This record gives sequence, structure tokens and C-alpha cells, in this order.
Amino acid sequence: MEKMFEDYFSEIQADMVSICLEYVEKRAEKIYIYCSFENGMISSGFFYKVNSKIVKKNKLNDVIVDGQKKYDVSIPRQKGAINIINDDIKALKRLCQEYQKEMPTQIKLIYDVISNRLNADYSYDIIFSNDQNKTAYDVLDEWYQLEKSNE
Repeated sequence: MEKMFEDYFSEIQADMVSICLEYVEKRAEKIYIYCSFENGMISSGFFYKVNSKIVKKNKLNDVIVDGQKKYDVSIPRQKGAINIINDDIKALKRLCQEYQKEMPTQIKLIYDVISNRLNADYSYDIIFSNDQNKTAYDVLDEWYQLEKSNE
């Protein structure tokens, strides 16, 4: 059976999940991945649920419990993961152009590691570009704060 647009799109999203799972050494309950593509600008970020706590990628060692191995949260490792996600966003853009599909301006992925389920939320609206004070990082941080308030 020939691959369809959705198959390729899903493969690229799976790559995003894979790099974030590798970053956390497969020791997370959930992975939250944010992708933004507005006005030609690419942004991304990710955070986790580890030991029942919502935590940013650079703060993973703040939630380890006795006996758990420390995470490598070095800047080069963080940049490497972000670069791969950004490359994946570029691949999504090329895929959408090739299949003449609209590129989402925002993608929020939640991967439940325990149940092996991926939930995706797509937006096609301008989220922050029309606001002089808001950035993609602000949107990511708002999502992080919302998830943290629900932990």
C-alpha cells in the first residue's frame, strides 16, 4: 500500500517523540512537544512529566529520587534535540507544500510513554505573531504552566 500524506506526517512526529524520549533516556511518564511555524519562523520546545512532576528539560535532575541516575541536561544536548525538532518542522513544511496541504502554525504533542499513545493538537491560526510582546517561548511557557498547575 502506498504511503499517504498522513503516514509521512506521522513519521515526522514520531521522530520528534523519539528524540525527546532519547533525551530523557526513556525515563519519563509523558513528553510534551511544542512546535511553531508562524510567518516563516520556526520555534520548538519540550518538557516532561517525570516522577509525577511536570518539569522543564533543563531541570530534570530536580525531580530525581534517591538512587536514580542523573540526566545529561547539558546545553549541547538540549541544542541537539531542539535542532532535530526544528529540522522535523522544516520537513513537515516541505511535506505540506509537496501535498498542497496547509501547514499548522502550532503543534502540541503529548506522548504518554506508559500507554504508548500520542495526542496531537493542531492550530492553523496566528497564535503570537500579531502580538508585539508575545513570542513562541511565551506560548510554550503558558502550556508548561497550565500542565504544571494540573499535576
